[in-house]
Amino acid sequence: MSIVYKKNKPSGKRRHLLQAGLGLAAVALSPLLAHAAQREFRIGNQKGLLSLLKKRGTLEKRLAPLGVSIKWIEFTAGPVQLEALNVGSIDFGDVGEAPPIFAQANGTPIVYVAATVPRPAVEGILVRGDSPIKTVADLKGKKVALNKGSNVHYFLVKLLEKSGLNYSDVNLVWLSPADARAAFEKGAIDAWAIWEPYLAAAEQTLSARILADATGVVKNRAYYFSSKDYARNNADVLSITIDELNKIDVWGSANPNELSAELAAVWGIPKPIVDVLVKRSSFGTAPITKSILAEQQVIADTFFDLKLIPKKIDVRDAAPATLG
Repeated sequence: MSIVYKKNKPSGKRRHLLQAGLGLAAVALSPLLAHAAQREFRIGNQKGLLSLLKKRGTLEKRLAPLGVSIKWIEFTAGPVQLEALNVGSIDFGDVGEAPPIFAQANGTPIVYVAATVPRPAVEGILVRGDSPIKTVADLKGKKVALNKGSNVHYFLVKLLEKSGLNYSDVNLVWLSPADARAAFEKGAIDAWAIWEPYLAAAEQTLSARILADATGVVKNRAYYFSSKDYARNNADVLSITIDELNKIDVWGSANPNELSAELAAVWGIPKPIVDVLVKRSSFGTAPITKSILAEQQVIADTFFDLKLIPKKIDVRDAAPATLG
């Protein structure tokens, strides 16, 4: 005798409730699934560490399980990146000390995400090798070129102050790095405030002389930034990105020759020039701290006193939510 087991079928009412429950669960999950599938991470970058991260592809691999796609957008300087952030064209970027101050003062919804260790030797004031200018005090009345709102802007302010000069004692000429190099080579300017790799390139190829670098003057950190909205909704993405950047920093510190070779390829300049700037560099990337924000506040207050920004700002308004 065979035994037949009968499965109890749910009643019509029970079946209806089950289907309804599954439907509600699908509705509840759909925004999360859509968010994971549709998240795009738009990275603005200058040629440098972020270029190496792009080349390695490790960030894409780590973000893929989160459903995040990456779009890389290259810029020539930090201020332009921050303009792009302000109009919603990018979500993340790298920049020097000064540009975030100008951006915050102009209402850009910026958030500091991470900072490098101090790197004072990678920015400086250049003069021609045969220039009669021997000290910073000799810059009085001279034409000094720089990229307005860049990291060397604050450096120049503090360098002049340390040397007993006022900001108004020099004739400032606002030029992009490429235009400043051309003006420097022609003798149309007396000095050039600039960062790497332009600094080492001019020193090696134009017989330029470094009048002073930022050692003992400013810390010259680099910063990584995002927008308030993006940071609020994508803390996981930003955390992974900073971790990957620090890995390259650590690797670069241990492998300077290989780092020089990779950066030389990115910049399209001879490796011996890059070797010079790598030796001057310091390595390490970490989250923002209160003391780092305090450094930025000093810069902001200085720019306000010089009437370079339209209003006094509190840098803590751009602090990451993780700082507390």
